Amino acid sequence: MQAIVYEFIGTALIILLGNGVVANTSLQKTYAGGAGWIVITFGWAMAVFTGVYVSAAESGAHLNPAVTLALAYLGKFAWSKVGGYLLAQIAGAFTGSLLVWLTYKKQYDASTDAGAIKATFCTAPAVRSFGWNMLTEMIGTFALVFGVLHIASPASSLGALDALPVALLVLGIGLSLGGATGYAINPARDLGPRIAHMLLPIQHKGSSDWGYALVPIVGPVLGSALAAMAYHLLHMP
Repeated sequence: MQAIVYEFIGTALIILLGNGVVANTSLQKTYAGGAGWIVITFGWAMAVFTGVYVSAAESGAHLNPAVTLALAYLGKFAWSKVGGYLLAQIAGAFTGSLLVWLTYKKQYDASTDAGAIKATFCTAPAVRSFGWNMLTEMIGTFALVFGVLHIASPASSLGALDALPVALLVLGIGLSLGGATGYAINPARDLGPRIAHMLLPIQHKGSSDWGYALVPIVGPVLGSALAAMAYHLLHMP
């Protein structure tokens, strides 16, 4: 149970700080308005560092269904525990978004751009094309999971300090691959906040765009599976 609690806490921290930096740069009447992509990608990297470091010793710091499923496929995590981890991750992501909304409540009230408001919760493509958007999420998640599997391997693991290379990996993905879809690379990161966007009483929020919601779920799951298979093939005895 403690591991599940820390999965919840770690994921909530990631979304609190990750979506928090998006809110700080995107909403009206904030001090960081218009700060841009570099600030957002660095903010997300620091968010991942914090979430991973806090939860690594207690839960293994999956904090992402794509990571949990890859580890289960490789026999490094029990399938019987997968459901609990996935629920904790989605609930943590929802809670993190709720805390962002509470933090920036007055800025949400002052903002009238529905797209900017939604961006503080969930992802959306710069150019809408489901097939290509799906491929982008697959590639980004492949890079994430393949990198994480090597970072966390017994030969190279630094324990809780693995949080730093994982954060740098997320920073690289954001800077290099993130501009097409907003780099969800984590189904819980998108789904939990999208549910929050739908439920919270936000003025001028517009649609939660559930027609797109499968892309940041299915794309990362497929990318994770490919990364796990590639890792398995490269490390077969």
